[in-house]
Amino acid sequence: MTGRYISTRSGLLVPERIKASYEGAAEGRRSSGWDAPDTGPNSLIMPALRNLRSRSRAAVRNDPYAANVIDKRVSNLIGTGITPQPRLLDKALRKAMQELWEDWVDESDADERTDFYGQQALVARTVEQSGECFVRLRPRRLEDGLAVPLQVQCLAPEFVPHDKFEVTRSGNTIRAGIEFNGIGRRVAYWCYRNHPSDKASLNAGYNPLVRVPADQMLHIFEPLEPGQLRGVPRLAPILKRLRSLDNYDDAVLFRQEVANLFAGFVRKPAPEGLGGPPMDMLTGAPVVRDRDAFTPMVALEPGTMQELGPGEQVEFSDPPDGGNNYPDFMRQQLMAAAAGAGLPYELMTGDMRGVNDRVIRVVLNEFRRRLEQLQFSVYVHQLCRPVRAAWMDMAVLAGALDLVDYTLNRRTYQRTRWVPQGWAYIQPVQDVQARMLEVAAGFTSRSEMCLRSGTDAEIVDEENATDIARAHALGLKYNGLSAIDDESDDSDEKGKT
Repeated sequence: MTGRYISTRSGLLVPERIKASYEGAAEGRRSSGWDAPDTGPNSLIMPALRNLRSRSRAAVRNDPYAANVIDKRVSNLIGTGITPQPRLLDKALRKAMQELWEDWVDESDADERTDFYGQQALVARTVEQSGECFVRLRPRRLEDGLAVPLQVQCLAPEFVPHDKFEVTRSGNTIRAGIEFNGIGRRVAYWCYRNHPSDKASLNAGYNPLVRVPADQMLHIFEPLEPGQLRGVPRLAPILKRLRSLDNYDDAVLFRQEVANLFAGFVRKPAPEGLGGPPMDMLTGAPVVRDRDAFTPMVALEPGTMQELGPGEQVEFSDPPDGGNNYPDFMRQQLMAAAAGAGLPYELMTGDMRGVNDRVIRVVLNEFRRRLEQLQFSVYVHQLCRPVRAAWMDMAVLAGALDLVDYTLNRRTYQRTRWVPQGWAYIQPVQDVQARMLEVAAGFTSRSEMCLRSGTDAEIVDEENATDIARAHALGLKYNGLSAIDDESDDSDEKGKT
């Protein structure tokens, strides 16, 4: 016998009932309606993915809080762009490589709507709103006149069908539109030629699937569980809450509109007899009814004195107001929605009541730490690095970069540090002083501080040297240059001595 058994008074052996060690795993009455399926991530995601995408997009289109969540996250994730800094010792080669990159950035978009940094923002918006984004690398011809014969095309998640599961003739497995070989490596993506849900882009309904090699397609999403194949929208945990909250807020708004209507109702006693036709109490003439058989009502105007007939009474509408707990209830629900969306409540709503600079510093530091994690683990790793590698390969093949030993030292040439846009100062004077103290104490370098601000120390030094030379040539002396001039004068005096 396996397991633990206990002996009863009659001598029978029965299985021992072990009490659950975790209350969350209990199977009692309180947990009877707890729906927690024990299945893999892909089995849960695929059936729900279509509804999650469409409802997330609808929320962003119509719900101001949902739209603000996506806007704020994208603007803080990407900003003006995540830029590359080559890690090469040859300064001349570094400069030539950066100039070629800047020329290509303006030509990178295959749709010719923005530059590469704008495409980063578009990819981030698609990932945040729809859960994932596909990016196709499109080699071009030399006669196209591009700085580097390569362009990048952003594709919506629907281009790769998430419901395509089959086995190919070669024995590869297609799961969620992604083809894997025998060792589980992605070798291809099955992609529609046109957006399957956009009827304006379809050509007479003919929209075949095309096999795109994996080295020509990038799949950008945040994996939340090991083995996850497709991405989930950022608003997935709060979609139902946002919809219910929007309905509640709309009902309160409509109730307030009704409350602003000053409506009166005339109550008349029931007639005792038939008699003649009803008479107008103001004119004494028979009442003239409108086409709907209603008696015309007298409009209320300032200074109006309306005489009523015997037994008539006037009652005014008294609709309920929004309630005293409306602000607190909305605040609490929006705080929960902000937590589920990964955005500080203050940024989501603009409500800064009771927030001082120390509190907002703690909130923003936590928010920025999370975004930095996404910047480097998702967007740098899945988007920037592969695009940079393909760009350099095409630049060498096209002769735009003359690197004789590129094949042997490809890894060395492609070493790049990616620098996101720097965060704005919360307290400019104190923040700058703190950085100066770090550099003075040797805890970090000026180059590192420049990179944190999203700039290059070499460029900053060259610009400073140019500014100083121009100021000296014009006979100008600024506060920022006075210390440099004093130091140079002192050194000259010491030399003479």
